[in-house]
Amino acid sequence: MSEFVVDVSNVSMKFNLERERINSLKEYTIKLLKRNIEYNEFYALKNVSFSVQKGEAFAIVGGNGSGKSTMLKIISGIYKPTSGSAQVNGSIAPLIELGTGFDVELTAKENIFLNGAVLGYSKKFMLEKYDEIIDFSELHDFIDVPLKNFSSGMVARLGFSIATLVKPDLLIVDEILSVGDQSFQEKCEKRMSELTAGGTTLLLVSHSIDQVKSICQKAIWLKKGQMMAAGPVDDVCSAYLQG
Repeated sequence: MSEFVVDVSNVSMKFNLERERINSLKEYTIKLLKRNIEYNEFYALKNVSFSVQKGEAFAIVGGNGSGKSTMLKIISGIYKPTSGSAQVNGSIAPLIELGTGFDVELTAKENIFLNGAVLGYSKKFMLEKYDEIIDFSELHDFIDVPLKNFSSGMVARLGFSIATLVKPDLLIVDEILSVGDQSFQEKCEKRMSELTAGGTTLLLVSHSIDQVKSICQKAIWLKKGQMMAAGPVDDVCSAYLQG
């Protein structure tokens, strides 16, 4: 019997977009109290269903505005879907937005312990893993530099190094590797392959179809919130590129 780590069932996500321009907080408050704000309904996702098995590397492909990141945020528990359900069995390490769990005013060293605390790790554990994090991120010369002076690629290095420190049941990666250099991307791909070989399930969003095909076995294609294709990664990527 297959063991599913992610089970998404008929998920829809609706956002209300304001129709009119409101120029001040006072005007907004008055309209809100009078219930006089007009909205346009926008569906970022429409009745999307798929499952991801334990140890599987699974990709979500699609153009900008297709609903990929919204889906990852629902699976991560950041958003609650308007309808449907998204169940996750096990621990999650989400790498969805650069700098999540970091304080840009603090140094890289301070942020390692801050981010570790956010992820539920003890200070003792982070001290034991500190050198490993620095070695993988290759940020030895920038330990005492505030993150506000880091490039996006350097922030990605630090975030990935911490998130993959232990073996999560589900690793979610959303585009952040695209900001790193080629050698570090390859290093991350190797780490992700090692994790999936050890039983971690990977959910990947990337605009790099070559990266998706080299890492993942299965995929879905989203277009304007609707699922256009699902199945083996080569078939889904071919349909996406042709569509």
